Amino acid sequence: MDITQLILDDHHEQRRLFAILEQVDRADTESLAAVWGRLAAFLEVHAAAEEAIFYPALLRVGIAARRKAGVEDETLDAIGDHNEIRDAVSEAARHPVGSDDWYAAVAGANVANGDHMAEEEREGLTDFRRLAGLQQRHDLAVAFAAYEARNITGVEPVDKDPAAYVSQVEEGAAGVSEGSLRIGGLRNQSASSLSAVRVSWWLSSHVPSTA
Repeated sequence: MDITQLILDDHHEQRRLFAILEQVDRADTESLAAVWGRLAAFLEVHAAAEEAIFYPALLRVGIAARRKAGVEDETLDAIGDHNEIRDAVSEAARHPVGSDDWYAAVAGANVANGDHMAEEEREGLTDFRRLAGLQQRHDLAVAFAAYEARNITGVEPVDKDPAAYVSQVEEGAAGVSEGSLRIGGLRNQSASSLSAVRVSWWLSSHVPSTA
């Protein structure tokens, strides 16, 4: 498994669900509500999983590779995009399903999400494949899949301040030495063990307990 592929798979499903909405008769509000309910919950769970697992990892590997400014910009954009998507989903909830205002809000969510996915696929996912080793990408994929499975019915949408989010993640990494984060250069047996330690730390710091 590879976390970047799981994220791409989610993107494909989101595009598919938006396409389904476009093909349902607007008078069939029951079907529209069912499909949109699934998609709205999925969008938030996906964003929350990225914020809990993927973007902290991207920041750390980017800093380790001395690409701090680049990964910070990518993360700031992504968190801002997630807020825009949440706002559009929230706007849709204010209107009757199938109404003009509802369709406008859903279209806004589609545009915001489409822009976010395209940028993420060009930048964040590409950078992570270049900077992170296979074992780390696998370990994070397991964590990502488990997070989404635990929250399949949805999570509470909460906008995040992009700059505060980046600062919090970077402060959490302050106690980890630069040398121990040289993920792109790991080519020995210690790579797997270091990756496991990092995944454990990320999960304990960012993934809510289900106990």
